[in-house]
Amino acid sequence: MVGVVAVGGGLGALARWLLGPGVAHGAGRLPLDHLLGERRRLRQVIGVFLVLITEVLTAHRLVRPFFGTGVLGGFTTFSTYAVDLQRLFDAGHARTALAYLAATPCAALTAVWLAATATRRVLLRRPR
Repeated sequence: MVGVVAVGGGLGALARWLLGPGVAHGAGRLPLDHLLGERRRLRQVIGVFLVLITEVLTAHRLVRPFFGTGVLGGFTTFSTYAVDLQRLFDAGHARTALAYLAATPCAALTAVWLAATATRRVLLRRPR
């Protein structure tokens, strides 16, 4: 299992490096790429993916750790979040850093939940 996650994570990190940075942000501003850009879209992919492999399709037991935890986790790296926070604190923007610290996980969980809910409604035709 660890090997599958590691290989997936390596592929996700490589894809992140090849595609380069997301939305640029200035000193003291919220790193919007985590909140609004590519990472939000990837979190939506996580929501769709999890519904597909757990409720719609029968997937091999290693698909979820490889793609969900590994590839998508490597692409949406936590280390970038931590570095962005550190840069904000170091530049003297503690309030912005604290807002970012709170908003990022909330935005991520909301994006996954919304995508999973929409996927269920479309693919499984569940009523509201």
